Amino acid sequence: MRVYTLLLFFSSQLLFSCHQDTKNANQLPEYELVQNWPQLPEGYPLSQVTGVGIDKAQNIFLFHRTGRKWTEPFPDSMISVNTILMLDRQTGKLLNSWGANHFVMPHGLNVDKDDNVWVTDVALHQVFKFTHDGQLLMTLGQSRQAGTDSAHFNLPTDVAVANDGSFYVSDGYGNSRVVKFSSEGRYMFAWGTKGDQVGEFDTPHGIDLDAAGNVYVADRENNRIQKFDGNGKFINSWKNDRAEQLYSLTVNEAGNEIFAADYSTELKLKPLGSDIINLDTSLHFISRFGRSGQYEGPVSRYHDIAMDNDGNIYVGDILNNQIRKFSKR
Repeated sequence: MRVYTLLLFFSSQLLFSCHQDTKNANQLPEYELVQNWPQLPEGYPLSQVTGVGIDKAQNIFLFHRTGRKWTEPFPDSMISVNTILMLDRQTGKLLNSWGANHFVMPHGLNVDKDDNVWVTDVALHQVFKFTHDGQLLMTLGQSRQAGTDSAHFNLPTDVAVANDGSFYVSDGYGNSRVVKFSSEGRYMFAWGTKGDQVGEFDTPHGIDLDAAGNVYVADRENNRIQKFDGNGKFINSWKNDRAEQLYSLTVNEAGNEIFAADYSTELKLKPLGSDIINLDTSLHFISRFGRSGQYEGPVSRYHDIAMDNDGNIYVGDILNNQIRKFSKR
């Protein structure tokens, strides 16, 4: 009788949780996958799209591994063809490309308010700042040298730039910390070590800021989002209970909502796919779509996420070597 009562209790809790998720989802606009987007030149070799960003004109930037995927040890040679593409957000047509002979293993990409393009290369252990059309402005880290001090990174993953030009680097697979720099690239401070406690990280994989300068970190292997103030003081966190990893996040233009991407497998062998998760900036859950429902499309693995001013969502899919666009129904 006791077992039966417990089963009834847990079943009712599960039904309540599903009802709450459905109720929340029904109050929000649904998203649909935009078909036939992008429209790249015939035969264009798109590879793993690891970074996605948006400029002031709402053009879509993507960073991809042109002919490569993550392998260890990393290759010795630079990728000889362009790795950074600029697409028209409406048509998905290619507007510009650059980045040949700069990178070994592309990872994160962000476009700041001045249209500078920031990228990370995990094989080079470096962070780069470029102009909108690909002129190198700044390099941080020592090429192919991993380290833990103020002059080195260890497999850095992403960059977020504040309104005053200072910036944060999620660093990353090796160091599990966040590092802040001045607008000129001067080291300011860092926080975090490997672990699963408050303020610790297990692969800080994506990073973004809200309008108040608070820092949100996609703590990938801990499957959570952590929120800090601009000085690295912990505020709160949100734990994902439906996947193994939380890959990336972005704060919307209004600065009041977060959209994140996770990934799940069956026994780490069979891909189950990704969800896109919507939260407010207090990290209260709002809704989700993708693997969990409300989505008709292929099983995907979303590595990075961005949102334009109209609320369209763009994700880099490293399972299918594609960038995908979702629009509100």
